[in-house]
Amino acid sequence: QAQLVETGGGLVQAGGSLRLSCATSGSVFSQYIMAWYRQAPGKQREFVAFITTGGSTNYSDSVKGRFTIYKDNAKNCMYLQMNSLKPEDTAVYYCNAVNWPNNNWGQGTQVTVSS
Repeated sequence: QAQLVETGGGLVQAGGSLRLSCATSGSVFSQYIMAWYRQAPGKQREFVAFITTGGSTNYSDSVKGRFTIYKDNAKNCMYLQMNSLKPEDTAVYYCNAVNWPNNNWGQGTQVTVSS
């Protein structure tokens, strides 16, 4: 099982920015598709963005144009830069790494956006 460690959550006002980080081992970083998901209170976990080993990215419609997913290969770290945050972005954000059949999750980090 891959170990994923998320950092960077916190409280921010609407319109502000945060950057989340997900650190893992080098073998996971080079072989797994990595992604961010989020889960708001009372709601199901939902997809936010993914990045492939080759660097291709995809985003949910709700964050497209505001969030950016990227990787730092030298640090074995994936990031989610979140700009123009809205109260509806409030959720626990989870890092995910998939290389079927292996599917790994981080512990989650809380993001709270106040209006």
